[in-house]
Amino acid sequence: MKIPAICLVTCFSTAFLLGSCTQDNTTDSAATTTEPGATAPSVHDMAGMDHTTMDHAAMGHGTASTSAASLQLAAMNKMMQQMHATKLTGNADYDFARHMLEHHQGAVVMADIELRDGQDATMRRMAEKIKADQQQEIRELTAAAARLQSAPANYQPENPADPFTSKMKASMAGMMQNLPQPAADPDLSFNQLMTVHHQSAVDMAQAQLAHGRDAQLKKMAQQMITAQQQEIQEFKAWQAKNADRQ
Repeated sequence: MKIPAICLVTCFSTAFLLGSCTQDNTTDSAATTTEPGATAPSVHDMAGMDHTTMDHAAMGHGTASTSAASLQLAAMNKMMQQMHATKLTGNADYDFARHMLEHHQGAVVMADIELRDGQDATMRRMAEKIKADQQQEIRELTAAAARLQSAPANYQPENPADPFTSKMKASMAGMMQNLPQPAADPDLSFNQLMTVHHQSAVDMAQAQLAHGRDAQLKKMAQQMITAQQQEIQEFKAWQAKNADRQ
């Protein structure tokens, strides 16, 4: 996982260094946004995903559990591709809303995979809660993005020294750098990947709190931090009790 993760860090981080895409905002949204409540990707959906971050030799093939692990990793990778493809406008509130939309949609897909393949009652309960919470926030973020689409620039996405740019770039890089080794057990895979996913969301929300200007989004960011830090602790407590899983 280490070499592909480093490569992806470099690739995805350039989204906040270059701040440019050939598509306009409408095209970005149509091309990269999955519908709220998206279900786990099928085998056909997997054909469109970038498999470069997957350690196929370590995973193996042919069982439901390894299939779930592969899909969880693919969902994370596709989410990062979508975030990278989202055009940066230079307005911190709008860019936060659009990137967090993609981030949340990745979590919904991962939760659906857990609900399809997971067996542990605690992980399934958390997946149900995460899906419901993030679907609600997706609706709120969608409304915020529509409201802020023409907001003026207030940061420099092409400047790596810009405080908001730096924090957002670090949140994405940290997620890829901290990807765990693939776990065959679908409950453990969901636990480990969602822990990293949640931490990235917390980091993004903290950037919004520090540098955003929209009161509604700042309130949402604080709610995300509180809820997801609590869930990170729950994930870690579960993992400590299930250290024998692989």
